[in-house]
Amino acid sequence: MAKLILLNKPFQVLSQFTTDDGKATLADFVSTRGVYPAGRLDFDSEGLLLLTDNGNLQHQIAHPDHKQAKTYLVQVEGDINEEAITHLRKGVILKDGKTLPAKCRKMSDVSVWPRTPPIRERQNQPTSWIELIIREGKNRQVRRMTAAVGFPTLRLIRTRIGDWSLDGLSPGESKTLTINMPDAPKKKPAQKTTHKKRRPQPKSAKMRQR
Repeated sequence: MAKLILLNKPFQVLSQFTTDDGKATLADFVSTRGVYPAGRLDFDSEGLLLLTDNGNLQHQIAHPDHKQAKTYLVQVEGDINEEAITHLRKGVILKDGKTLPAKCRKMSDVSVWPRTPPIRERQNQPTSWIELIIREGKNRQVRRMTAAVGFPTLRLIRTRIGDWSLDGLSPGESKTLTINMPDAPKKKPAQKTTHKKRRPQPKSAKMRQR
């Protein structure tokens, strides 16, 4: 059995339990001991962060080999167009390589909690929202993707990882699930090596008397 905590990480909270610079950490919102983040969420990003006490589950969630789908609501600067959305779907060339094909759609009606502090707004500059689903985790990938197609990210909220979603959690709220994990395969006992006794060699015939 594994413990899995779903946390709605607020804006400007580190995805770790300790820090020396006075910033808010997970310790301000999670009191359960012995759990660790399965993956990360940037300091200036919000939304779903998973924590677990099980190393195998942590690996299944966070390791790139498993390619868990991660869903984001992204508020971008400008009225994003279909050309940019198509580009995001096909993959964007970044400094560390081209991103995998993603799912992307423009959102016309988004209802989210207010952010403190709010996003910066420019006069006469509209903003728009997209839903972006990716299956990899390059550093600050979503922000770099939208910037590469000409629409910088203003606000980033992760809403889902694999089968787990925010499901109505407010910022700072969490819920704990119990996950059935398969038992680790038992190691086979080492087989004892039996050494057969060597049969005594027949004595050589006595030397004939001269």
